[in-house]
Amino acid sequence: MEGFGPIINTPGHMGVDFETRVDFARLRDYRLARAKAALESSDLGAVLLFDFYNIRYVSGTWVGGALGDKMTRYCLLTRDHEPIVWDFGSAARHHKLFAPWLEPDNCRAGMLGLRGAIAPRAGLFESAVREIVGLLGDHGVLGQPIGLDIVELPFLFELQKAGVDVRDCQQLMLDARQIKSNDELMLLSQAAAMVDGVYQDIFEALKPGVRENEIVALANKRLYEMGSDQVEAINAVSGERCNPHPHNFTDRIIRPGEQAFFDIIHSYNGYRTCYYRTMSVGSSTASQRDAYTRAREWMDAAIDLVRPGVGTDQIAKAWPAAPDFGFADEMAAFGLQFGHGLGLGLHERPVISRLNSLTDPIELKTGMVFALETYCPASDGFSAARIEEEVVVTDQGPTILTRFPAQELMVANPY
Repeated sequence: MEGFGPIINTPGHMGVDFETRVDFARLRDYRLARAKAALESSDLGAVLLFDFYNIRYVSGTWVGGALGDKMTRYCLLTRDHEPIVWDFGSAARHHKLFAPWLEPDNCRAGMLGLRGAIAPRAGLFESAVREIVGLLGDHGVLGQPIGLDIVELPFLFELQKAGVDVRDCQQLMLDARQIKSNDELMLLSQAAAMVDGVYQDIFEALKPGVRENEIVALANKRLYEMGSDQVEAINAVSGERCNPHPHNFTDRIIRPGEQAFFDIIHSYNGYRTCYYRTMSVGSSTASQRDAYTRAREWMDAAIDLVRPGVGTDQIAKAWPAAPDFGFADEMAAFGLQFGHGLGLGLHERPVISRLNSLTDPIELKTGMVFALETYCPASDGFSAARIEEEVVVTDQGPTILTRFPAQELMVANPY
């Protein structure tokens, strides 16, 4: 794998008059049009969305993680009408003031169960369903199937009591979200560029005596300083914790000669990264270097296959089978030789692995963006290499968004 492929613009954070940068009105129009086209192609009369990435995709509204995952925000989209958003108390009033792309009457206060904290006997589910059924009638789709992405069970039960034919629309929405516009690509590139810089900070700070949690703190601080709107998670894994991969961080002190890898998951204007890098501290061993070389070879083999028309099964086959790197089966090894779509959500389409792609392959299309991850345990029994690259499918070949050096094992602060 050579170079980064066709250039994806990485704009500055500010709006300026002398360059074309992200056009947020165009971004919102594109996403809503994709969602409406998906709805039009289905047998559904409407979609009722609780997944807060779907809500953002359709409505251009956002409330932070403390409320966004409580199953209280929801959005109704019918074929011939603009989205209606129910939001947490004063957030709905804020949308009326600052989200002029939404009709003011379509910004409504709403409250359901806060994932069970408010019991169904309070009647909030019942009254919400009554309002929604009335709107379905007003929009001429009452009696048609309605799509739900995710839902609290009491809400589902109330819809069923009201005679609503409920179908799954998460597949529909993920299909709509998988092809990124130029504005989305710029935001994804900007998010990755921020992590490029954080990895330089980590490389300089990675010395014997530093703790995993200190690296996590450093990364969080730098990302928020650079304009991240959500640091979703950071893995920091070192020494004997590298194998098997625990997908977390601790207060472990990093020691001389150890291997350490990190994953930085954050978003800029909603668009996410998933970005691993592996380093050795002070020095490296032959075992560590060999593991890294193999992980890099597996990565490059996968990237070389990325082009429109290729099936995800072909990429999955470029990676070793689970028994070849010490696991009983593909379920036990899931997430180690792995690809997943990136966008407003961390795990979008396509998902690439031997667990699912060999039996249900997806054809790569121009405008898809996904992360590819490889993992190789070292022969010493505890070290391991982990590499991840974010890739855009273009007509000219793959473009790599993740640019911190990863062609060979880097040694931080060598002796």
